[in-house]
This record gives sequence, C-alpha cells and structure tokens, in this order.
Amino acid sequence: MASGGPQLIALDVDGTLLDTGSPVSERVAAAVRAAVAAGAHVVVTTGRTVLATRAVLNELGLVEGHALCSNGAVHVDVAKGEPLTVQDFDPAPAVVALRALIPEMIFAVEKVGVGYWATGVSPWEYSVGEYLLVDHSALSSEPTPRLNGWWPEGSLEEMLSLLHELQVPGASWVHGEFGPWLTVSRQGVSKGWALERLRLALDIPSSATLAIGDGYNDREMLRWAAHSVAMANAPEEVRNLADEVTADVLEDGVATVLERWFRP
Repeated sequence: MASGGPQLIALDVDGTLLDTGSPVSERVAAAVRAAVAAGAHVVVTTGRTVLATRAVLNELGLVEGHALCSNGAVHVDVAKGEPLTVQDFDPAPAVVALRALIPEMIFAVEKVGVGYWATGVSPWEYSVGEYLLVDHSALSSEPTPRLNGWWPEGSLEEMLSLLHELQVPGASWVHGEFGPWLTVSRQGVSKGWALERLRLALDIPSSATLAIGDGYNDREMLRWAAHSVAMANAPEEVRNLADEVTADVLEDGVATVLERWFRP
C-alpha cells in the first residue's frame, strides 16, 4: 500500500478469522485490534447472520464501525448491533425453480435478527436464534436477504451439474465449498458490492483496500480489493484469484498479513 497501509480491511470469518467451531486466536484478535487502534476500518464481511456474527465481533473487541453479514445483504452498525440496511428479495421464484430441479432440497430463509424459517432439519452451521419449521408456502411468503438450500442425499458435483439449468430472474446464487448446499440472494448483491458501497460512504481511496477470504462467496470481495489475500485452506479457484496466499487459518494467516502494517 503506497499510503503506508490499508484503510479499509475486509475480513471473512469462517476459514479466515477462525476455524469453524473454534474461537478467534489471540494473535489474530491482537492484530485486528492493532489495525483498529491505528485508524483502519476493519469490516467483518461474512456469510453469517447478524446473530451469529455478534460473538465474533465480541472476540475481536470491535465495538463500533461496520459489519457486512449474509454475504453483503445485511449492513450492520456494530455499536448498535442492529442492521442499517437489508437487501432482500422474493424467494418464491427460486424455491419453485430449485424444487423443479431437486425435489428433495431442504430450504431455509433468514429472518434478520430472529433466526431461520426452514422446510426441514438441516445442518446449518450458524443456526443461532429461532429455527421454525414451515411449509414451502409459508417459507416463500415474505422477502428475505438470503435463501439457503441443502440437498441431503446429493453431492456437490451432482448439484453443480443440475444448477447449470437454474434461471431465476432477479436472483443470483453461490455454492458452498464442502457439500451440496447453496445460497440465493438478490441479483448483484455480494460481499464485493456491499464493500464498494461502504468504501464510497467512508470516502476511502480504492487503492487503500484489503480483503482476506477463503470461500467461493469471497470471490467478488477479492476482486474488489486493491490487495486481495486468500487463505492457504481456500479452494484452488479462490487462491488463483488473489494477489497472494497467506498461511492456513490454523496458522493465523490473517495475523501474518496484518502484522506487516499493524504491530500489536
């Protein structure tokens, strides 16, 4: 960074800041706090819901600023712990199209600040809050920032083959790294899209942006940043998008990058 360091730092959570199911390491938390103390805007940018992100913000010691949840669809005021904006969409067309392709798919829609409505029991990793079982009609009855789909008896390869036929006007989707699940959101909404809106609002030069991530839902964020970093544990496609690859999440790869500019 020609200016001496990044001013807007976007950090994914699972597989980046922490290994899913484990807390943030003290080294990573200290590096994040050092960046904040130096005046950088550290923005947790995650697929998690607002409810599931709060614990991470607490571990990092972030008490003000911004967080982008639900793959950029929910912009959160960290100090208040509440959404500032929600980019939602009608999930019904996507549910109809996906049921036609994969009748056995289980769906869940996010209810911001509340939890999920779902058509069955599924292995959502971040089911913090209410988890209400409903039928397909109720599931599709209200706008949502995110629709999740999981195919219990399928494989990722089979799902990706079928999804080549998926066409849902006004919506876009991204698949997961490790199993037959996907997330549908309003067309054009992504981590990168939300970060650019935030960058403009904060009046930060595009040349002073840094993003670190590991998943397919981080691709737009990595393309957005002036300097992009993929974790060593990221899929090859994601690693190939980044300007550099840092150490594995279990080896504190985020801290390895941040400590270049911000020493705890």
